[in-house]
Amino acid sequence: MEQGNTIKTNPIIQLPAVDIWPEIVQIKPKPDGLANTVPFWHVEITDRFWANRINTNRIVTIPSVLEKCRQGRIANFANVAANNNADFIGIFYDDSDLYKVIEGIAYSLTIHPDPKLENTVDDIIDEIAGAQWSDGYLNTYYSLPDKNPENRWTDLEHKHELYCAGHLIEAAIGYYHATGKTKLLDVASKFISFIHSVFGKDKKIGVPGHQELELALIKLYRLKKDKKHLELAKFFLEERGNNKNRKTYGTYAQDHKPITEQTEAVGHTVRAMYMYCAMADVDAESPAPRYHKTLIALWENIVTKKMYITGGIGSRHEMESFGVDYELPNKSAYSETCAAIGNIMWNHRMFLLEPNARYIDIIETTLYNIFAASTAISGDKFFYVNPLESDGKFLFNKNSATHQTWFDCSCCPTNIVRFVPKIAEYIYALGKNELFINLYIASKINTEFSGQKVNFTMATDYPTDENIQINVEPESETKFTIKLRIPCWSQNSPLPEDLYRYLDNQNHDVTISINGQIIDYQIKNGYAIISRIWCKGDRIEMTIPMPVRLVLAHEKAIDNHQKVALQRGPIVYCVEEIDNIVPVSKITISKDAVLEAKFHKDLFNGLNVISGNTQNPADNNKTCKFAAIPYYAWAHRGTGQMTVWLNRD
Repeated sequence: MEQGNTIKTNPIIQLPAVDIWPEIVQIKPKPDGLANTVPFWHVEITDRFWANRINTNRIVTIPSVLEKCRQGRIANFANVAANNNADFIGIFYDDSDLYKVIEGIAYSLTIHPDPKLENTVDDIIDEIAGAQWSDGYLNTYYSLPDKNPENRWTDLEHKHELYCAGHLIEAAIGYYHATGKTKLLDVASKFISFIHSVFGKDKKIGVPGHQELELALIKLYRLKKDKKHLELAKFFLEERGNNKNRKTYGTYAQDHKPITEQTEAVGHTVRAMYMYCAMADVDAESPAPRYHKTLIALWENIVTKKMYITGGIGSRHEMESFGVDYELPNKSAYSETCAAIGNIMWNHRMFLLEPNARYIDIIETTLYNIFAASTAISGDKFFYVNPLESDGKFLFNKNSATHQTWFDCSCCPTNIVRFVPKIAEYIYALGKNELFINLYIASKINTEFSGQKVNFTMATDYPTDENIQINVEPESETKFTIKLRIPCWSQNSPLPEDLYRYLDNQNHDVTISINGQIIDYQIKNGYAIISRIWCKGDRIEMTIPMPVRLVLAHEKAIDNHQKVALQRGPIVYCVEEIDNIVPVSKITISKDAVLEAKFHKDLFNGLNVISGNTQNPADNNKTCKFAAIPYYAWAHRGTGQMTVWLNRD
């Protein structure tokens, strides 16, 4: 590259692959047309990209976030338990952050046992149990400096007692699964029993100001098989938008109309995602799905009108919310990390209800772009907000123009902690005598078909490399179906639907071979379907071409008029000031530009850098080089200008 265009490197922690040995996946079949998730502890990730991040989460992120929680959140529980009349520290919903960290630790312990860390959590759980009231109530905000029984449930919209209760349930279930210990689960069960005594038909009518308890109740129902938990989740969902017995919260909390009448995504994005997750979960447990049509309408509204090319959602800093249709500003984008996680969770649930690759396309885009960008490579700094443009001055990230180690409201770092260890859960799914391969992440899984054990090993450096190899090892000859996702970006669509499109409009065929022989295949619902008798030693090889593509936004997305974005495979690229002579706002790309992707092994643990020609306005428009890096790697080499969308010549 020319002077001024040298990619500057940053040291990276070198970490081993995840060390787990999964047992055989044996999951109760679902009705035809539905899919089962494969639990993350049944999948061994060997992938360079994600194994490093999972280990960084364990070694760096968890200790860092746990230490931050000691500076208030854990102290609140300890002060209630000690009855020392100390003042409450922090924000009224901070209990939830500690619960999320415990949940994340539980998932990490599941795949990487750590007795010292487990003992630390046991001590914290003792403080949590000590803070619980005799009737089961648990919330430190209404417990310090003195218990306030008269104030409980008086501000459901803002004080988030029910939201915190939901995260307590999820943490308790996760820790029980990881360790077999029931103390936290007993605390959560006692609290939810108290909530059952307060809310429901012919009791107090109200709904959580921030959705979360609804989906947690369904997790508890699946664990304990007690229908009252499912019924309470339905109660909270069905009361949303019902103004007969209470004052509703409005669009901000998706409480403006009954949920079956909501067809446009509005309000706070994370609240919306958690509610949609709960709706999908209720449908999955119901013989006659009630919410599916509504969920499809909401999904289409988001994907066709309200989603960033990175998979981010939520365009407004104001109220952390969706904007109107096609309102997708870049510099002022909010695109919260928690919303990205929620979007992945919801699309996974939609896939399980309706196994269609379009939902996994959203997951992949969100995972490799906005979510991968949300945590610095070091593992101890975070983005709460994920813009697609920065001038290096606007303090977009909660009073900072770059990553931060913590926030007053730290929902995002604690959400990251609990999400990272479960990434393996999105790679595979099981249908009736069929295996879905959804994400191309190097990994191993052991399952069985027709009573025969089958080992699968996927080897790939995707998405850096376009080649994937899957070794199939059945105990003996066995007939079953493998469904390989054909990504939408390989079928001439950057994302499902038409919000974005490629400038060149060219198809690039995906080739699949078995034991060296290229095969013809049919695509149904976004999957190449391969049904055959599989033998020991069978090898699938798949090549998904990854040319650099120029992406255009819908003409109604006015912030991107006369602009293009760069994409290679599922990775969206950006240009940073540090790599370029020309100011990023002046870089211009012609439609016939020659763009090259070159691998740099020493940059952020290895990535492809895209380079091409532009004109330098400061030098009589002479031709010079520009360089672009994956969006997930930005903001690691100082604060400066960045943009995803470039000028189109």
